[in-house]
Amino acid sequence: MNLHQFRFVQEAARRNLNLTEAAKALHTSQPGVSKAIIELEEELGVDIFVRAGKRLTGLTPPGASLLPIVERLLLESENL
Repeated sequence: MNLHQFRFVQEAARRNLNLTEAAKALHTSQPGVSKAIIELEEELGVDIFVRAGKRLTGLTPPGASLLPIVERLLLESENL
């Protein structure tokens, strides 16, 4: 679990679940964003996003609970 993964989750949510747009905003690749999110989900043991095939379609209930925590952690890391 790392701050990059949290940024990817936050940016995906900000960009209406569009990982290509999230990757562009973060100056990285879409496959890298997708892989990092999947690895975070595996580490946490929960799905953050609802998927239809490869497309993100929404936040799961655990994802909706996680997003404010991620945003708070990222804000606090910037405050350091």
